[in-house]
Amino acid sequence: MSTRTGSTCILRGAAAGALGGFVASWVMNGFIATAMTAQEALKSPEQKAQEQSQKPQGEEQSEDSTVKVADALTWIVTGRHLGREGKQQGGPIVHYAFGTLMGALYGTLAELSDTARAGTGSAFGTALFIGADEVMVPALGLGKFPTEESVGSQITHLAAHIVYGTTTELVRRLVARRGVKPAEAEAPARASSVAPSLLRPLQGSARRPA
Repeated sequence: MSTRTGSTCILRGAAAGALGGFVASWVMNGFIATAMTAQEALKSPEQKAQEQSQKPQGEEQSEDSTVKVADALTWIVTGRHLGREGKQQGGPIVHYAFGTLMGALYGTLAELSDTARAGTGSAFGTALFIGADEVMVPALGLGKFPTEESVGSQITHLAAHIVYGTTTELVRRLVARRGVKPAEAEAPARASSVAPSLLRPLQGSARRPA
């Protein structure tokens, strides 16, 4: 494989992974929303009342990490903090941007090593959960430490990241196949058209008397 061909494959893999990451971010949101709705439906009125009484006061403590990132970036660029409406828009933008970026990273790694695709992307999703949610988010003050989260919340977000990784791989694989098939189909036809021209000199020489 030439350097140009290798670079093309990596870029194609990154693009396929980015698309997969974007779609997976949407699927991940739906999964979390469905799981949280199901968890709330299974809670007794006593549990709901107890959680409501223990809920931290203040909007800042209940903000999602993506909202905090959007607010921080806006403050760095403009010197102003986001309002309520800006936070509602900024959070999803950061979520999809990060998901797309991680998808591009995954697509690149998938082109370089089969190990990156282990578990149909679930291994990558698990690693992303540990690295981002469990380490980076609390370390940067963007969310709670794992010991401060409930077991149910941890399981839900781990499962959501596995869904993200699997969806990213399935979309990447679909896009990659669509991109490779035309080239694979052209190769035999191109070879069959070249072969006769290569054989003509040999056939001509075979007819000449010794």
